Amino acid sequence: MGKRKAKTKPAPKKRMDKLDTVFCCPFCNHGSSVECRIDMKNLIGEASCMICQENFSTTVTALTEPIDIYSEWIDECERVNTLEDDDGN
Repeated sequence: MGKRKAKTKPAPKKRMDKLDTVFCCPFCNHGSSVECRIDMKNLIGEASCMICQENFSTTVTALTEPIDIYSEWIDECERVNTLEDDDGN
């Protein structure tokens, strides 16, 4: 009689680390003061600073995370700053 084949156990699933929802404000540079909220009912994402009251709103999709909203805010700030620099010359 032959031996039974050993059944290998499936590999355990890797846990995904949670992404941040609070960030550093690009205007007042206060750490952990920007909070990102996503309203899936109205498809609006909002990032707002609790210290200097600056805010940014954008449209979101089902795949949008808070870091995406914050990144769009930073990109928009950089775009506006480069436009101002080009107009100044």
